[in-house]
Amino acid sequence: MSNLTGENTIFLDYIKSDDPVEIDQGIRDTIMGIRLSILTMGLGLARIKSERLFMKLNCRNITTYINRLSEETEMDHSSIYNWLSIGEAYIKYRDELEQIGFSDKDGPTKLTLLERALAVREKEEVFANLKNMSHREFVDFTKGGSTVEADDIPFIEIKGSVVYIEGKRAIIVSKKLGRKTNKYFMKVLQVACSALDKGGRIAPVYLRNKRESERFKRAYGRIMAEVRREERGR
Repeated sequence: MSNLTGENTIFLDYIKSDDPVEIDQGIRDTIMGIRLSILTMGLGLARIKSERLFMKLNCRNITTYINRLSEETEMDHSSIYNWLSIGEAYIKYRDELEQIGFSDKDGPTKLTLLERALAVREKEEVFANLKNMSHREFVDFTKGGSTVEADDIPFIEIKGSVVYIEGKRAIIVSKKLGRKTNKYFMKVLQVACSALDKGGRIAPVYLRNKRESERFKRAYGRIMAEVRREERGR
């Protein structure tokens, strides 16, 4: 297969290659804007992982590969992992997605919610809504909630030290602040964007030192397990 179905044809030349270096370069070219396809990048990453091509690129595992890719392209780790999830979901449900003509223009980020939707909804309904719903509507659909058009969650993307909302630069964290400070604020923004993307909430907690942080993490895990048990029991 040379392309994905849909009104806008997306060529997958480097996805078909048997050369891991070519696939790697294709991913890098896409990141740099030579090819604008989140779905294509996801499929490339999925091949790197599933066929263990990262080993031929001198990486021990997919995590090492993604870390290196992130560092060398100045692309945020979370975005790359998100693309990987998109590619894996497309490969797993390729037949159904091709049948509905799903492509980049239909919102590939919704593919990260596909498994969740299939766990709570009928398959035919899921794939019909996957193509036609906005991201926010599909989030609500996976929760069993009603759809909301007026308050759609905007598409968020992080590139390096810049946060884009609906393709517009929204936040820029200056690298002149220093690597440590820049990294800290980018992590804060990643958490905030992830929460917004999933329709969640953020509860800021001030911890004085690393020791408190470690103790809080352990306590947090126990508390969240209890909260979710209670939610499931309702």
